[in-house]
Amino acid sequence: MAITVSIELNRNLDIPASYDEVFDLLADVPKSASHFPKVDKLVDLGDNAYRWEMEKVGVDKHAIQSVYACTYHADKDAGTISWTPVKGEGNGVVSGSWVITRKDDNLTTLKFQTSAELTVPLPSLLKLAISPVIKHEFNSLVDTYMNNLKQAF
Repeated sequence: MAITVSIELNRNLDIPASYDEVFDLLADVPKSASHFPKVDKLVDLGDNAYRWEMEKVGVDKHAIQSVYACTYHADKDAGTISWTPVKGEGNGVVSGSWVITRKDDNLTTLKFQTSAELTVPLPSLLKLAISPVIKHEFNSLVDTYMNNLKQAF
């Protein structure tokens, strides 16, 4: 038995750095991922696709791990970086984008949007109880990531 939890997140963020610095960091997936908390492993699948293997949460046989893969597309002229799911990789399906806008020479605005579906091997009876916990954890990870990015500049 398994349950699927759907998550939608949107964040806006001002970064005290130039457009080029911000874009270059975010377009470099391993460098950007180094600021994301609780990543156990980032596996390069080639062709700008990466598998994210997050740290396990829980204890022994009740531990769950999020694993998903995305292909990344960066367009510096348009100010966008997007990611689309790689089918058949892991227990999650994640897509999203960054929209990057130059405010002035030393201030860049980011719009972050992502949607995820995570399937975990738990009885459907637990969906009502576990779904808010998973959503809270995902929100917390993204908030920490945003703070880490801000501090990187």
